[in-house]
Amino acid sequence: MKPALKQVGLLVDVNRCIGCNKCVDACVTANGLGEAHHIPQQAADGLSAQRWLSIVEGPQGGFVRKSCRHCLDAACVSVCPVGAMQRSPEGVVLYDSGKCMGCRYCLMACPFGIPRYEWDSPTPVVGKCTLCHDRLSQGQEPACVEACPEQALSFGERSEQLAIAHERLTQSPQVYLPKVFGEFEAGGSALIYISNVPLDFLFFNGAPGEAPYPELTWAWLSKVPAITIGSAGLMAGVFWIIGRAQQASTGQQTHKDQH
Repeated sequence: MKPALKQVGLLVDVNRCIGCNKCVDACVTANGLGEAHHIPQQAADGLSAQRWLSIVEGPQGGFVRKSCRHCLDAACVSVCPVGAMQRSPEGVVLYDSGKCMGCRYCLMACPFGIPRYEWDSPTPVVGKCTLCHDRLSQGQEPACVEACPEQALSFGERSEQLAIAHERLTQSPQVYLPKVFGEFEAGGSALIYISNVPLDFLFFNGAPGEAPYPELTWAWLSKVPAITIGSAGLMAGVFWIIGRAQQASTGQQTHKDQH
C-alpha cells in the first residue's frame, strides 16, 4: 500500500481533455450514484446530488472538468454548524450525511457553487465529489483519473502536481495560458487546472480572489451571536408587550362580566 498523502492534488489539463465523459461514467460506477434525477435549475452544468462530476464546454472552448475543488481552507467546512463537512488528514473535503441537518449553508458558502441538494427527496442529502476517498485509503487513485484515456488528469501530492503544471507551462508557453488555476484562488485548492482558455466561468459569481473564504465570511459570521441575542431580545420584548395587552384585555372583559 502506498504511503498516505500529506495534501492531495489533482491536476486537470484542459488541453488534453476530449470530452469523452469516461471520467463521469467511472465516478458514477465507483460511487454507486445510479440514475441522475436532474431538477431544471440544477441541470445546466450537469451536476446534481447524483452527479458529482461533469464535463462542461467553456464559453471560449475547451472541455473542462467541474467538481468539488477540495479547497485548502474550505468555506463549506467553516460554515457547517454540525460538522457534516470536514477535511480529511490528506485534504479531501468529505460530507457526513448522518450529521447533516439540511441547513444548506455549504451551498451558499461555496465560491464555486458545487454542493448540490436533493430537493426532490423526502430525506435529502448533499452530493459532491469525495475524490474517491475510499479508494485513496486503499492506495488507489480516484476512479476518474484511472479512467481517463488521454491522461488529462494527474493525481498525487499537491506540491508534485503543481510542479508538473508549472513545468508544462514553461515547456509549452504557446499552448497554455501562463497561470495555474486553483493554485491561489480562494486560498488554493486540491484541484488545479492548466488551460489554453480562461476558466473564470468556473467560479461562482466571478473570480473569488486569493483570500480564503472563511477569512472573508468571518467578519459577518462573528456578528451572528450578537444578532441572535439581539433578535431574541427583540422577540422577547414583543411577546411581553403582546402578553401585557392580552392580560389587560382579559382584565377589562372580566370587569365588564362582573357588572
